Amino acid sequence: MITTTNERGIMASVGTRLKTAARDMALFGVGILTVLVAPIVAAAQVRMTVPVQSEPIALRGATIHTVTNGVIENGTILFESGVIIAVGTDVTIPEGTRIVDVTGKHIYPGLIDAYTTVGLSEIGAVEMSNDVREVGDFNPNIRAELGINAESRHIGTSRSAGVLTALTTPEGGLISGMSSAMALEGWTWEEMSLEGAAALNVNWPDPNPRRRGFGGFGQNQRERVPYAERVQQLKDFFAEARAYRDAVQAGEEVRTDSRYQAMIPAINGDIPVVIAADGAAQINDAITWASAEGLRIVIRGGRDAVHVADRLAAEEIPVILTSTMDAPSRDYEGYDGAYRRAADLHEAGVKFAISGGSSALYTDRLGYEAGVAVAFGLPEEEAIKAVTINPAQFLGLDDRIGSLEPGKQATLLITTGTPIDMTSDIEQAYIQGRELDMNDIQKHFFEKYMTKLNQRLQMVM
Repeated sequence: MITTTNERGIMASVGTRLKTAARDMALFGVGILTVLVAPIVAAAQVRMTVPVQSEPIALRGATIHTVTNGVIENGTILFESGVIIAVGTDVTIPEGTRIVDVTGKHIYPGLIDAYTTVGLSEIGAVEMSNDVREVGDFNPNIRAELGINAESRHIGTSRSAGVLTALTTPEGGLISGMSSAMALEGWTWEEMSLEGAAALNVNWPDPNPRRRGFGGFGQNQRERVPYAERVQQLKDFFAEARAYRDAVQAGEEVRTDSRYQAMIPAINGDIPVVIAADGAAQINDAITWASAEGLRIVIRGGRDAVHVADRLAAEEIPVILTSTMDAPSRDYEGYDGAYRRAADLHEAGVKFAISGGSSALYTDRLGYEAGVAVAFGLPEEEAIKAVTINPAQFLGLDDRIGSLEPGKQATLLITTGTPIDMTSDIEQAYIQGRELDMNDIQKHFFEKYMTKLNQRLQMVM
């Protein structure tokens, strides 16, 4: 390391002070490691997990956006033990309630990212920090919650952007596994889990896979398998799972198979099957297959969903749009194809949610994805629904989250404006009544390097 004469003098001075401090602490019986290590540990702690709600809390004076029951001006929201007790303008506040004045602020439900890998993926370029996909084509027994890293730095940045619930989803194969609905607060995955098996994920084969590499060389071997054969493999697996279910229900002696066992809630219609499909042919074939199977489905991706919007609306099949900020994927498409996709689906009567694009790194831009849709024609009220109540309804979570109503979890945001506008600030958030530590790695580094800059300026001046 190269240092200037001035820097060497400063370091020598610091070293002398440390030695003096060490001698003094030794005289008083104080361990130098305790004193020196404690600040380092404190600095490394980016956010602190907070305890469960221990007292009733009333947020008073804000504009409350319930999502399902309109907007309440100068309202109060009361919650206890993590559950909303009352919302309105004439709420009776019990004795012993902690009252928080939020006059001039806005309160929204926490945003829900319906498709993300947050908690499973940390650094894209570091393979050992990614636990997104398993080996093989059929892994319905994989539950994302079991792989969640509760210490992920993406959790803090996501919460600072308003995302309080994530549908963390495995990837790969024909059947990837189960999405898990995770509240983004807690020490462990068990504490964070809202629904371990919220949806079964199917990746519909592509009838027109793009060739990879020069002249097709280097093309993925799996893409060479004929489309019809891949679809048949999927049909056969569902048929086997259904036969397994019927045998179990009939009391027959069968060899336990965790893969088929995991399929039963989806086959019975208790949970949705989320089908990843982008092209119009993919979407149409997936709907036809699901109808024959008697499945409750949600289309994820939906690049060409507008072209089959009439069928989606008629059969009441919702769509999870994976991004509104994509560039055109075809030469003939307009620049705003992805930007206005949500508005076009809304006009066609198709129910939809908007996600942050699957990557854990992009979960914190969920609100901006919805904001872009507003800029290109989607009503703001519908954009808010697309990241709150709509995904909650599609995935069977609307009895707990997605709107601000008595009986639902107190998972909410206190903001200076709409959370889908990047000029708004999210000042505080609560998950199940827990008042969150709003620090995150980005804020931590901002403070750290601003401190460094200020110290350098003081040295120079």
